[in-house]
Order: sequence, then structure tokens, then C-alpha cells
Amino acid sequence: MVNNQKSKVVIYTDGGSRNNPGPAALGVYLPELNKEYSKYLGTATNNEAEYQAVTFALKKVKQLIGKEKARNSEIEIRSDSELLINQLNGQFKIKEKNLVPFFIEIWNLKQDFGEVKFTQIPREKNKEADALVNRELDSQNSTLF
Repeated sequence: MVNNQKSKVVIYTDGGSRNNPGPAALGVYLPELNKEYSKYLGTATNNEAEYQAVTFALKKVKQLIGKEKARNSEIEIRSDSELLINQLNGQFKIKEKNLVPFFIEIWNLKQDFGEVKFTQIPREKNKEADALVNRELDSQNSTLF
């Protein structure tokens, strides 16, 4: 018997930069998989960090659930970045040329999944991912001095 039931994975992402551009980090929270990740990005803009968080999240989910399951999965990326979500949903044009490669990479990564949705959520509903970004930036800051 073939199981064609789609599984759904909700991912909360956030990216942040101090001094924009400046030291940047990403945070990814996957409640269903009970996983959280943060990564220091070096110098980047806020928007670059937001895009890198989505890229990281899609790659990580595929790695965690496997290629076969990914093909039958519905992925929902939740972010508080209005610009990011509207650009990924094709509602806003990408005016910053430096974001185009990130957009293309995400577009290509989407092909590995059954469906990928991008949903904007209020900042207060993205506390876990935001905390991961700030924790990563704080830990980097303490190593710089």
C-alpha cells in the first residue's frame, strides 16, 4: 500500500542584522520536529539575513526528513518580514539586486517539496526564531571583545 498522505512541516524563520548592514544571524524553529537552529552570518543586511534563514530552513528540513518524504510534504515558512514574504509570494518586486541570488536559490529549493507556502505572521508570534537570532548575535558579540 502506498502512503500518499502529505505531511505538513511549519517552520518559523527570522534573520537579523545589527547596524544594517552589520553582524547578522539567522534563527530557524521547527516545532513539529522539536528542532531549533541559529547561525552567525558575518556582515549582512537585515533582508539578506531573512532570505538566508529561509534557505537554511529548506535545506535543513530536507536533510531531516529525507528526499522521498520531502516530495510529499507541505512546508509552511512563517516569518514576520513583510518584504520577504511578499517577494517570495510574487507580490513585491525585488529592488535590491543582492537579494536576487537568494530568491533564485529558494525558488530552486522549493522544487524538492510537494508544496511550499510563505506566510507572514506578527512579530510576537515569531518569538522563538527571533530569540535564536539574538542569542547568536549576543554570543558572537561576546567573542569579539
